[in-house]
Amino acid sequence: MTTLLHLDSAVFPQGSTSRDVTAAFVTAWREQHPEGRVVYRDLAAEPLPHLNASSAAAGAEDALRGELAAELADADAVLIGAPMYNFSIPSTLKAWLDQVIIVGHNSGPDGPVAGKPVTIVASRGGSYAPGTPREDFEFVQNYLEKVLTGMLGAEVDFIVPELTLAHSQPSMAELIPLADASRAQAFTDATEKAKALAARFAA
Repeated sequence: MTTLLHLDSAVFPQGSTSRDVTAAFVTAWREQHPEGRVVYRDLAAEPLPHLNASSAAAGAEDALRGELAAELADADAVLIGAPMYNFSIPSTLKAWLDQVIIVGHNSGPDGPVAGKPVTIVASRGGSYAPGTPREDFEFVQNYLEKVLTGMLGAEVDFIVPELTLAHSQPSMAELIPLADASRAQAFTDATEKAKALAARFAA
């Protein structure tokens, strides 16, 4: 049985682009794996505690950290909704990373997460793409790629819907066509990537 671990971290339960796109991914995934499992965590609705001295020292012996690490290890693929807040990831997602990454237990190229496919929906209100004025303010993709590959050896792929604030910010009105195109492409990417991963596990 194939298992997808799905994490959302957007603060708002409705109107969130990252949540909408991860939902489209899950729908396509379920169509390919009707008998499979989707393990879901809403990190905004049920935030995890920050790592403290006792849980850090306990490592995998800590009940919560052990549970999260096992959940990650048991998943065949991972889906993460990671909207940009203040140029970085939500603090709830950072708390999950701090809890789940246990050096000496699941880190490194020979760990249980090495080679595991992780798809990240990195939505953002503006554009931080290469060549844009705020290119060097992009810390979501840069950070997540480095921590998930560098610490866990995961295989990371991104879906990046941009300009999500165009419809609500008058100063961005001229960017609405680009925002709509980016959103449409994100849904297409979500469906195609979910199907491609499903085919990979079916092979």
